[in-house]
Amino acid sequence: MNAAKRHAIFSRLRAANPDPRSELEYQTPFELLISVILSAQATDKSVNLATKPLFRRHNTPKKILALGVDGLIEYIQSIGLFRSKAKHIIETCRLLMEHHSGEVPADRESLEKLPGVGRKTANVVLNVAFGEPTMAVDTHIFRLSNRIGIAPGKTPLAVELKLLKHIPEEFMHGAHHWLILHGRYVCKARKPECPKCSIVDLCDYKSKTIAN
Repeated sequence: MNAAKRHAIFSRLRAANPDPRSELEYQTPFELLISVILSAQATDKSVNLATKPLFRRHNTPKKILALGVDGLIEYIQSIGLFRSKAKHIIETCRLLMEHHSGEVPADRESLEKLPGVGRKTANVVLNVAFGEPTMAVDTHIFRLSNRIGIAPGKTPLAVELKLLKHIPEEFMHGAHHWLILHGRYVCKARKPECPKCSIVDLCDYKSKTIAN
């Protein structure tokens, strides 16, 4: 795929959604961090249902740390892997208090030292909370990048590096959201909805679905 086609793809995605936002509900970088940790193998909707009452009363590292693992589980037990996530979050809160004065660090190295935070989660926080030009490659972005040909790669890291290399700078801040939303609602895993796709004529996918 050439640069002109990539530019056209992101131009259309931006035109359709000029101010893309995460579907996770949060007010602070800390709330975003906790939400992203919880979102692993869970839907944004299920995370929002759990964090709404949690953040209403416990929205700082100090307050969640005071809950302890068992207290936190009471709020998040509707989410998959809640026990391990609760342990990670409590330990993350402890480290934030001890090493970062209760604030979420704005650098990758510090973020990736937190339990439950890998490269993808760090990229989400850096991009969404701090405006850094990063690319968090989840299952939707990985599938989309390979399917439409915008940044094919065999691993999430390979796709991430290609996206960072090829996405025009003017689109970098919103690209993460545009690709996730397009993969989630249009270019779906089992049956992509090509007839309603705004970039169908620019896509390299060879097995496009047709309207009934």
